[in-house]
Amino acid sequence: MPTINPDVVRHFLRHRLKEHREYYLHPPYLIETRLLKAVSEGKYDSAYFLLKKINRLERAMLAEDPVRSLKNSLICSCTLLTRAVIGGGMPPETAFNYSDACILEIEKMSDRDALLAFEYTMLEGFIDQLKKVQKKLHSYSHPVQIAVEFIHERILQDFTLQDIAGYVYLNPNYLSHIFKKEVGWSLTEFINRERIEESLYFLAHTNSSVSEIALLFHFCNQSYYTSLFKKYCGMTPSEYRQRKDKDEKTEARPRALVPTR
Repeated sequence: MPTINPDVVRHFLRHRLKEHREYYLHPPYLIETRLLKAVSEGKYDSAYFLLKKINRLERAMLAEDPVRSLKNSLICSCTLLTRAVIGGGMPPETAFNYSDACILEIEKMSDRDALLAFEYTMLEGFIDQLKKVQKKLHSYSHPVQIAVEFIHERILQDFTLQDIAGYVYLNPNYLSHIFKKEVGWSLTEFINRERIEESLYFLAHTNSSVSEIALLFHFCNQSYYTSLFKKYCGMTPSEYRQRKDKDEKTEARPRALVPTR
């Protein structure tokens, strides 16, 4: 019976021990990567299992007070989940709005068990929101779906109808026709709505002026941006910012962008 070279065995054991140590020294990162991938793909069961696995480990102490430390830990989780669903295709403002609501809820709590349970509620909520977005997107034909993804990915870039049509290999007039038929709005209307929706984040979370935000989203001037904002949100950008400053709760936000066909 052939024998294995002892040097090969020793090399194998050293390599195996190295991998074993690396895994057990850094399990949160390895499992966390898998968790965020599961979330971005809308796989709740896998994400739930991985979150349970992470939570069997000892949490880092992020404050002297144990409850405050746990709250900080959940806020960190909320931030990671937000990034994951954005990666999965959720519009950033939708994700950030849900994140804001979760953080407000975390801050209201003082019971440790309620906080621990809320992390799973938060996970389920993020994935549910993501699935709604994905379901809507998947109801479109392939060319329209690709066009919507093109717009979302380049929302801060300047592009034309011809650019979109070239990307999906369709005649611009034909793409405009099927887009309006399936989505209910013209491409221009859809792009304007998406840009207004995404601009909410900059109004709520930055000190950028209204004119700077208008320029960022490639509106021709502040007046045009303001008129569209008022059309879709029922108030001006400045009014939205003032209300946001006064009350961070969701009821203070403008009404959702309602179809006006």
